[in-house]
Amino acid sequence: MSILNFLRGSKTASFTAQAIADHLKGEVEGNPDIIVSSPARIEYSKADSLCFLANPKYEKYLYTTKAAVVLINKDFELKAPVSCTLVRVDNAYEGIASVLELFEASKSSNRRGREPFSFISSKSKYGKNCYIGAFAYIDKGARLGKNVKVYPHVYIGENVTVGDHTVLFSGVKIYADCVIGAGCILHAGSVIGADGFGFAFGADGRYKKIPQTGNVIIEDNVEIGANSTVDRATMGSTIIHSGTKLDNMVQIAHNAEIGQDTVIAAQTGIAGSTKIGQRCRIAGQVGIIGHLEIGNEVNVGAKTGITNNVDDGKSMLGFPAMEASKYRRSFAVFRNLPELRNEVEALKKIVAKREENL
Repeated sequence: MSILNFLRGSKTASFTAQAIADHLKGEVEGNPDIIVSSPARIEYSKADSLCFLANPKYEKYLYTTKAAVVLINKDFELKAPVSCTLVRVDNAYEGIASVLELFEASKSSNRRGREPFSFISSKSKYGKNCYIGAFAYIDKGARLGKNVKVYPHVYIGENVTVGDHTVLFSGVKIYADCVIGAGCILHAGSVIGADGFGFAFGADGRYKKIPQTGNVIIEDNVEIGANSTVDRATMGSTIIHSGTKLDNMVQIAHNAEIGQDTVIAAQTGIAGSTKIGQRCRIAGQVGIIGHLEIGNEVNVGAKTGITNNVDDGKSMLGFPAMEASKYRRSFAVFRNLPELRNEVEALKKIVAKREENL
């Protein structure tokens, strides 16, 4: 029986080392029939735990762990005997991510049906095996695919589309006309489709609101972190392309476009009409002004402020942002400014004294 079939028939995630190895195309060293029922950090493991070792800093725990099974890389060489069963895989970090998905799926795989006190418009539709939690609200014209999970207190607005196997955790709000793809995860408190921050400064010295008439399109397999916001477009669509992952408390403004498989860490803000390329990695507390074009495979360090376009493959740091290599050289000078100032002051005194002697 495959690990996926086992999981479908089980109320809790509990499977053998051999099943894990088969799922990950790995190799077992030790007892293939030993059972694990929970993941754990290698330094805090229990007798039924599944752990992994990818960072050499934690190698010492491999020889003392109480875990039943530990995932390690195929090329890892043991320096001492171990008491646990090992599953050797090509990439332990990627492997544990795959297994954790199964543990996570087991928590909600049996949630189906409609709970009391939920509201579903008679003019909306949802597919087979959906779960609609208490106090969820689904407005008219909404279309939900199969196996969609809608947790309590979710709001799904008029004419919203939600693809198959998408999970909307408690408190998610999706405004009218937005499109959410298949296999997406929207965490608690995320807001999709609120008005973009658009105001025109009038001759009377007041700001007049510009109606935001567009929508948000989120493609397949996108994850949106807790309390993150993606604003609807003024006209057209704000677009998050497939495979992109947003951390908690990320702000995506109106008419922005985020490329495929890009990851954005917490507290980053991207202003309106900026386009981010594919496979970019943007660290925490980054600010990117509006109407820019950021290329593919760009890396942006934490707290960087980007005010100009960035070409493909660049790594950026600082504010205003500059290429990382140039920033590091500049910072090496900047952090020594107090010493350099003292040296200059000392030289000025020497010069002044010599001028007096002359």
